[in-house]
Amino acid sequence: MSKKPYELFFQTLANEQRLKIINLLRKGPKNVSEICKSLNFNQTTVSHNLKRLKTCGFVFIKKNGKERIYSLNRETIKPLMDLIDKHTDRFCSHLSK
Repeated sequence: MSKKPYELFFQTLANEQRLKIINLLRKGPKNVSEICKSLNFNQTTVSHNLKRLKTCGFVFIKKNGKERIYSLNRETIKPLMDLIDKHTDRFCSHLSK
């Protein structure tokens, strides 16, 4: 089995900017401008990271006229992030003290 899909998946998840976008989208769908404003990122940074998140199936895009609304993959990524939260709260909380 090739390690490439695993590497791509975990590298996508391990990026601090993408993780911030993922956690923001956990609260609900947003367009690029809303993401930029909420995270204080420039549009190029957000667009670059959303492209990677879309490529790996972390987010989906819904077109609303010229606007694109990004939402988190609720089937796989949302439950995964909830599980990561549960795990880190239980086993890693001592690392942040």
